[in-house]
Amino acid sequence: MNTPHIVTAENAQRIADWLDTRGGIAIWQSVDLSDPGFSLTTPVRGIDGQAVTKPHWKLGNTPARIITDAADVLVSKDVEVRRFRVGVRVGSQGFSLKVSDGGSRRIRSAVAKAGEGAYHVFDYGTQEAVIMKPESQIPLLEFLRRAG
Repeated sequence: MNTPHIVTAENAQRIADWLDTRGGIAIWQSVDLSDPGFSLTTPVRGIDGQAVTKPHWKLGNTPARIITDAADVLVSKDVEVRRFRVGVRVGSQGFSLKVSDGGSRRIRSAVAKAGEGAYHVFDYGTQEAVIMKPESQIPLLEFLRRAG
């Protein structure tokens, strides 16, 4: 059995709809060496019934995985573990903000301390790193049954 694909509660209904009506879900992985963790999930087929093509330039030409069974999807309820301000700088092109090297080290350290499955998001309004981790994970169909 493959590793379950994990989705957020906010996306669970959309994923279920794609499994039911759009031929399943396609998991696209990054081929950009500067952003190896980037991935996207799309339906296998578009509304017109045609196969969905590569949705972003950073991704491979074909999906890394196609899932057609809801049993292969888990819904994760994530909670905030920690929040802290990090230094930012203007990117080399002048159009974006980048976390400073020191801020990146603090983020990596905090994510490692938070444990398995932890990750970070950036709150641009406050310039804070927000460390998140899964509180619980349940099968997609069970999540939908409880929500319904």
